[in-house]
Amino acid sequence: MKIYIDYDDCLCETAKAFTHIAKKLFGIDVPYEKVRFFNLQDSFSLTDSEYEQLMIEGHRPEILMSYEETPGACRVINEWIDENHEVYIITGRPYSAYDASRKWLDEHGLKRAKLFCLNKYGRDSFIKNSDFNLGLEEYYQMHFDYAVEDSPAAFRFFGHLLDLKVMVFDRPWNRECEFPNDNYRRCMDWEAIRQQVEKQMITSGDMI
Repeated sequence: MKIYIDYDDCLCETAKAFTHIAKKLFGIDVPYEKVRFFNLQDSFSLTDSEYEQLMIEGHRPEILMSYEETPGACRVINEWIDENHEVYIITGRPYSAYDASRKWLDEHGLKRAKLFCLNKYGRDSFIKNSDFNLGLEEYYQMHFDYAVEDSPAAFRFFGHLLDLKVMVFDRPWNRECEFPNDNYRRCMDWEAIRQQVEKQMITSGDMI
């Protein structure tokens, strides 16, 4: 099976880190559970220039390397790889963040997972003039059986995969969103994701 996994807020606690960055840079104190929008500019009520500054700071290599693992993520992913499933980490981070992102994965035991940077949200959502190493045309030629994603803004990239089973990692910014169809399942943590994927595999006959 081929499994798509988002990076930020699925593998690591990016939004929690950004609440601290926003407080340090601008004195804005928004608790993590109050981050109601995936777009952090809206969640923190930032100007365009402040938002750019936030993104630049949050994508510095040393900052990227400091993000904490989402509990259980690496263990479950390695179990899948051990079972010969193909894991593709598809991040919306710009390619300038690739080396640090790859190093973080390697240092957390995920050397076997493939990493791609895809412009999921439009250039204005990240550092200006960003490059990405996976184009949309290439992405739409890829096939996935399962996906782990937290961002409602990324659901549109799954529309061409009619049988894709999507595990939506529960986060404050997706709790009020409406799922596109019955293939989407809300999961509270990585153990729930593991169980849901296993259940789906047994139901579809992909697991013996």
